[in-house]
Amino acid sequence: MRDIRGRFPVLSRTVRDGRPLVYLDSGATSHKPESVLDAERDFYTRMNSAPHRGAHALSEEATEAYEGARERIARFIGAGTDEIVFTKSATESLNLVAHALSGGPHPQAPGSEDIVLRPGDEVLVTELEHHANLVPWQEACRRSGATLRWIPLGPDGRLDLSGLDELITERTKVLALAHVSNVLGTVIPLEQIVPRAKAVGALVVLDACQSVPHLPVDVRQLSELGVDLLAFSGHKMLGPMGIGVLWGRPSVLEALPPFLTGGSMIEIVRMEGSTYLPPPARFEGGVPAASLAVGLAAATDVLDELGMDAVHAHEQALGARMLEGLAARDWVRVLGPTDMAERGGTVAFDVDGVHAHDVGQVLDAAGVAVRVGHHCAWPLHRALDVRASVRASVGVYNTLEEIDVLLGALDEVPAIFGTGG
Repeated sequence: MRDIRGRFPVLSRTVRDGRPLVYLDSGATSHKPESVLDAERDFYTRMNSAPHRGAHALSEEATEAYEGARERIARFIGAGTDEIVFTKSATESLNLVAHALSGGPHPQAPGSEDIVLRPGDEVLVTELEHHANLVPWQEACRRSGATLRWIPLGPDGRLDLSGLDELITERTKVLALAHVSNVLGTVIPLEQIVPRAKAVGALVVLDACQSVPHLPVDVRQLSELGVDLLAFSGHKMLGPMGIGVLWGRPSVLEALPPFLTGGSMIEIVRMEGSTYLPPPARFEGGVPAASLAVGLAAATDVLDELGMDAVHAHEQALGARMLEGLAARDWVRVLGPTDMAERGGTVAFDVDGVHAHDVGQVLDAAGVAVRVGHHCAWPLHRALDVRASVRASVGVYNTLEEIDVLLGALDEVPAIFGTGG
């Protein structure tokens, strides 16, 4: 895994008076290897043109590159090509679903009358969702008259499933939940939750932003479990910023009303009204982000070359080193699970008597990049009774030595702020 570092140009730079960069903020965004940058550059230098909009050579090549990227990304997660919708982000993917489900039935979306939200319906989320998988559902409930409910967080940073019988009822129309927490690294026990939601006919939406980049994800297996739709972003998995993916069962995509309307997603347009193309084109109005799709396809090549099992094992080792080191410092409180069972390599923590922003500044001065704040998961922090936390999140390019640098820099915090330690 160490050899991969040379593929990422930014990792060779220094920061803060010449200190080697230790990047532990991949949960926010990952770095991009040369092959991803080259793929985007190649698109613009050789075939720059709008896919699906011209009969000339460049447009045909751009169309092939764009649709080839769709096929490549579908293969990466075990999906069919027509099950992949490109969006600008996972946030947009989740908004697409929430908006489509809260606008009422649509005459051109057969089956939409069975899945759209109505007054009296309930949407179930969890208390550990990041805002991208919470706020869209709050708005969907406001628009439709449905009610938002949530599975609470337990004191160990795992979901408290003791009240699941009361939370999942015949009124539950949608279950929307994260696969892995973006703060705690907790892997959600889908096997205990999803089948119960399916038993009452709920649509299951999975936020896979923190799982697709870090562990093997096969939508065929998830589909068998009961997952209907899945969203993830490109920039967290070595790909470009500005592109996301929505996967959906074909029957569910067919029943989803359109979200963004305009060119490219239409079939016939008259002044009186329009008809729409079938999915995935129905959800891709406007000129698509073709270069970004090509870059994301190149990122999946890198991850497949490494092997997602190996990626997961590597990041598990990094997470274990971090947890072990933090456990030896009794002035640090790890938020969430303190062992590697059912968790990933993202670790959030709180330092006694020192605000997370101040801890982040000390680490930054040592060249260590982490994220501080509430990480777009404000309700989760309230549930844990902390205003903010420090989050160290690993990627395929991190090393055990870098974790040691983090721990060493952290040891400076108590002395600087006079808090003991």
